[in-house]
Amino acid sequence: MTTTEELLKGAAELFPDEVVTQAHVRHLDLPGGAGRFALITLDNGLDHTKPTTFGPASLAHLNAALDQVEKEAAEGAIVGVGVTGKPFIFAVGADLKGVELLKQHADALAIGKGGHDVFKRLAGLAVPTFAYYNGAAMGGGVEVGLHCTYRTVSAALPAFSLPEVFLGLVPGWGGCTLLPNLIGADRAVTVIIENSLNQNRQLKGKQVYELGIADAIFEGADFLEQSLLWTASVLSGQTKVVRPEVDRGEGWDAAVARGRAIADSKVHGAAPAAYRALDIIAAAKNGDLGQGFDAEDGALADLIMGGELRSGIYAFNLVQKRAKRPAGAPDKSLARPVTKVGVVGAGLMASQLALLFARRLEVPVVLTDIDQERVDKGVGYVHDEIDKLLLKGRVNQDKANRLKAAVTGSLDKAEAFSDADFVIEAVFEEMGVKQQVFAEVEAVVPEHAILATNTSSLSVSEMASKLQHPERVVGFHFFNPVAILPLLEIVRGEKTDDASLATAFGVAKKLKKTAVLVKDAPAFVVNRILTRFMGEIQNVIDEGTPVDVAERAVEPLGLPMSPLVLLELVGPAIGLHVSETLHQAFPDRFTVSENLRRVVEAGKRGFYVHDSGKPELDPEVAALLEQGDSVLTEEQVRARVLETVAQEIGLMLDEGVVAEAQDIDLCLITGAGWPFHLGGITPYLDREGISERVVGQRFLAPGLASVPA
Repeated sequence: MTTTEELLKGAAELFPDEVVTQAHVRHLDLPGGAGRFALITLDNGLDHTKPTTFGPASLAHLNAALDQVEKEAAEGAIVGVGVTGKPFIFAVGADLKGVELLKQHADALAIGKGGHDVFKRLAGLAVPTFAYYNGAAMGGGVEVGLHCTYRTVSAALPAFSLPEVFLGLVPGWGGCTLLPNLIGADRAVTVIIENSLNQNRQLKGKQVYELGIADAIFEGADFLEQSLLWTASVLSGQTKVVRPEVDRGEGWDAAVARGRAIADSKVHGAAPAAYRALDIIAAAKNGDLGQGFDAEDGALADLIMGGELRSGIYAFNLVQKRAKRPAGAPDKSLARPVTKVGVVGAGLMASQLALLFARRLEVPVVLTDIDQERVDKGVGYVHDEIDKLLLKGRVNQDKANRLKAAVTGSLDKAEAFSDADFVIEAVFEEMGVKQQVFAEVEAVVPEHAILATNTSSLSVSEMASKLQHPERVVGFHFFNPVAILPLLEIVRGEKTDDASLATAFGVAKKLKKTAVLVKDAPAFVVNRILTRFMGEIQNVIDEGTPVDVAERAVEPLGLPMSPLVLLELVGPAIGLHVSETLHQAFPDRFTVSENLRRVVEAGKRGFYVHDSGKPELDPEVAALLEQGDSVLTEEQVRARVLETVAQEIGLMLDEGVVAEAQDIDLCLITGAGWPFHLGGITPYLDREGISERVVGQRFLAPGLASVPA
């Protein structure tokens, strides 16, 4: 028994529920008499919705297949070896379900070494090897191909990435070492660091080819056939693969420095994975692959045993699994069809909603407002955005024409909404205005129509209280920008019935949004937590802590932006309004900052000016601030802010605002860009001991997103 076999057999015992990926070897004669060829197909025997992964048993199957082709290559029975995947899927990397169960550093190290030992055999065969990226390829799926001599990619490939840094790992089966040596450090930094830290941005097939990761690209319909023809031409010498020289001088160092700047801007040193990956990329400059693989093994083992990976996997499971089965959603069979949508209001938010409904539901959408100028502006915005999609190639001319024809405007609600199945209001955030709008709409819509509100903080129940049919009113709270942020808080009012709620969830699914059921409570989830969080930052500033100290205090959380930059994005006036709403509901916990009020009354868009390229406190805002004499350190500010957030989360769970703490994390990740490496917020509060100190217990069950004992 070989060392690799022993290693994988021992590791397999730690992965009892692994879905095993088989490595099937078949032989074929290449076109043009190029010779006998062995093709390995990775397949877990499930449909294309269950991607192939690599756990220890899967690696053992690939290792056995390589035993076979290695012998054939040595005997001269084959001229090359290819690796491809089942339809639509190449392979999507390590089996993370098993990785999170590992308890010992030695076991984690074995997983890294096992992957390396198997994959690098592809580079050591006596014949050239080829990877055919026929479908989705991520993590270890990308890396198995990097160990091959040549690579082709399907033009139809929808997703290709090294997402490990996003999850709290490094590409540890060759990615950090082989990729920069293949395409140069700068492009490797883009794939490994920049794309990962930008919410796991995926590459398409064309981009994979343009980056130089693949040597050839072919259309999806006959991808494997064309890849084999190309393989034959390479092996017969008709096609020469020439790759650009890799810059191993100052350009390599500059690329690593760029990567560190990206990591600093995204996680502020708070998460180690990006920096460990960059250390390996920096060292790979000398081209010593063995040294690089050893460094990857060590980094993988260290990170697997750390809290960041647990949180990353926890967050990944939230958005991939829990998001698809919203807690508390009624039976989907109760949902009614939606064949026409009405939008009350034609401002920016309403126009974004109209565009989204038209694109995803592909039904007529009509906007209304108080005058023709507003209506025309709203419809014009939607049509302009469709034209931009056309220019970018996101839609063809026929689709653009149909979408534009579907979005219209009207001043007459009765005419516009008489046959609408779903009407959403996006008007001024004032209860009286919204109640009046709903009264007007209820009078003209069919009895089955859903009335939805995009309110960010007002009571859905109160909004519906004066209607004849309050049971069909639901909260439908989107997050700005609508096209980018996935979260949709669906709010059940006191009288909302199951059919209306089921219809709302059905619409959310068609809109491709992450829907979370929320109780009708002030500001719901995201805005309530962020308002408490930002309110405490504002409190310490008002009491006397310098603005820069308060801002830096929360940098270790690795948030996508600082609190006051976020306030600028949201708008100080909206921030003030939400804080006033929550102060009315919970005056003992939510304050209204007079300094913020002064900023709003002065017409300022935020606390900062950006003249130098980085945020600097606006001198005019500084002159408005009235502060006390209580100055806190960064550590004191951070502790105080996190304790208030923990308190608020505890109260929200007690009130039943959401079903479980996981829903709060899902909301913050998908609605506020809260980092994956934190797992939202509750795993971080648990790990730091803040949950137990403030509410007397952890928010999550033992072992969920926690550091192994």
